[in-house]
Amino acid sequence: MQRLVWTLVLGLFLGGLFTKLSDIFLPESAARTFLITSVRAVVGPFSVDLVAVALTLGPLVVELNVLTLVGFGIVAFIARSWI
Repeated sequence: MQRLVWTLVLGLFLGGLFTKLSDIFLPESAARTFLITSVRAVVGPFSVDLVAVALTLGPLVVELNVLTLVGFGIVAFIARSWI
């Protein structure tokens, strides 16, 4: 379970890095638009009020694009080859 969480976290980070680098360095083209176009999912905010303590979490936003999936794939391949 811990390996899965780390794979997801590192995959998101690597995919975000690839997306930002593509946004900066690729010229305006259909390929750049395809690579950096994201699908966004938003959950929250969640509020819990326990009289003495109130807690609000969120919103949690996940943005996925092609480069994020590439980041997941690279991290999953490396994690699998180490084990």
